[in-house]
Amino acid sequence: MKRKIIVAVTGASGSIYAKILLEKLNEIKEQFDEVAIVFSTNAIDIWKFELNENFNAEYPFRVYEKSNFYAPFASGSSKFDTLIVCPCSMGTLGRIAHGISDDLITRAADVILKEKRKLIIVPRETPYNLIHIENMKTITLAGGVICPATPSFYSKPKSIEEVVETVVERILNLADFNIDSFQWGKTSEK
Repeated sequence: MKRKIIVAVTGASGSIYAKILLEKLNEIKEQFDEVAIVFSTNAIDIWKFELNENFNAEYPFRVYEKSNFYAPFASGSSKFDTLIVCPCSMGTLGRIAHGISDDLITRAADVILKEKRKLIIVPRETPYNLIHIENMKTITLAGGVICPATPSFYSKPKSIEEVVETVVERILNLADFNIDSFQWGKTSEK
């Protein structure tokens, strides 16, 4: 059985991470059955501001409204196995950490955690305060993975997109996808 993935995009700065993540998922679509997308209200505005474009559902993925609790992944019976929140605002992270399921993103996170499936949080904030760190600790203890949007430079990226890809490829590796990405100790050419 192929995978079912949810990508949640929140209003943290870093829409380019979500855009490149969706592009990469589209490139490996043979590795999953379905990708569902959910945007927070602020995410749509930040996407437009940072990328100078409206989100265009050019991918073969279904977009769900954040208030749609009838979405299949609002229940553990749907068998969605991975939720990637990218980028993740500190507000969303805090609500997930404390079980506040006030929209589809936080409900999906609650379901993924209770079903012992894979939750990957990509916080895009700096610096962190103690509340942020404690919330990340709580999510980690509950079984989630915190993958900060911190790029690496081992692969010698030459553009902003290549810098972002270092994070996106890490996310996809954490989500157990087979992708061709830079690995330390191997040839530095992609």
